[in-house]
Amino acid sequence: MSIYVGNLSYEVTQEDLSAVFAEYGSVKRVQLPTDRETGRLRGFGFVEMSSDAEETAAIEALDGAEWMGRDMKVNKAKPREDRGSGGGGGGGRRNDSFSRRY
Repeated sequence: MSIYVGNLSYEVTQEDLSAVFAEYGSVKRVQLPTDRETGRLRGFGFVEMSSDAEETAAIEALDGAEWMGRDMKVNKAKPREDRGSGGGGGGGRRNDSFSRRY
C-alpha cells in the first residue's frame, strides 16, 4: 500500500519528500505526478515504505504537519478508480439536419 501526501509545495522534489519520510523507515518509492500540459507538479504525491508499521508511524506523525510553508495532508492512498472508457467527449460529426446547415 502507499501513502497519499497532499497540499505539497510546487517546489518539492522526490529527494525532499524521501528525506522527510525516511525519518520513519525505509522509503521504497516516491512519485510526484505532473500536469500533462504544463509539466508542473500537481501539489500531491505518493510514498511507498517497506512496512505497514512504518507507513502508520509516518502518517500519524506527518498528517497536518507544516512543511515548506504548507500543512500536509497525509493518509493511506485509496485504490485508483477505474474511470472506464465510456462517456463524455463528443467531438464526432453529427449526421443530421442540424449539422448540414451552411
